[in-house]
Amino acid sequence: MCTDCGCGITGNHLADEEHRHTIEVLEDLLHENDAQADHNRAHFDGHGVLALNIMSGPGSGKTSLLEATIKALPAGLRVAVIEGDLETENDAERIRRHGVAAVQITTGMACHLDAHMVHEALHDLPLRDVDILFIENVGNLVCPASFDVGQHANVLLLSVTEGDDKPAKYPVMVRAADHMLISKTDLLPYIEEFSVERARAAAKAIRADLPILELSAKTGRGIDTWIAWLTEAVSAQRAERRRARTYSYAPKAAR
Repeated sequence: MCTDCGCGITGNHLADEEHRHTIEVLEDLLHENDAQADHNRAHFDGHGVLALNIMSGPGSGKTSLLEATIKALPAGLRVAVIEGDLETENDAERIRRHGVAAVQITTGMACHLDAHMVHEALHDLPLRDVDILFIENVGNLVCPASFDVGQHANVLLLSVTEGDDKPAKYPVMVRAADHMLISKTDLLPYIEEFSVERARAAAKAIRADLPILELSAKTGRGIDTWIAWLTEAVSAQRAERRRARTYSYAPKAAR
């Protein structure tokens, strides 16, 4: 795992004084990251771009969701994607096949994207031609929640293949999320162990106001509702820009 977020360091492995020093270093790191994230957000606001941070465990269907989203978005809404993975450009290549600009960030050992990585990627994206920027974070149910990358909202995916207890096991991701998608629902008939009701209850126990949507990129179930949420968020972001304010997603009554 990475060393820059401290996920490989615990108090059991360090003497007290060294542990305190490590915590101070991590706090400085997060402070520096947050400053860069604010700078990124200023870039997005200046260009009228809605930035969404897509988080989940590995294999939850983030890239498949983005492909389905690209196909379903109404004409006139322009998108770009930043892809985060430890290695390969596989996901970025999938996105580019749809005629969408995609920049791949290969993190090596780091188990999340940070604001500095995203800022570097922005040099290769024409923000003036983008309405929505999707930042597909590294597949990890812990660290991405702790690092602001300049996004306006966090979207958390939970695949039915992962188990309905994941929200309870990884509450930090649920607390950081602004919207939760239960993905791969086309597999529900074959995975009897997964209960949508249990997954919803586990998430609501942590964030009672969290909007939750069930969808399938394969069958299209729920995609229309997801697209409606995106277009509404774009409109809200543009309205905030006209007021010279930064858009911050506020969920309506959660369903």
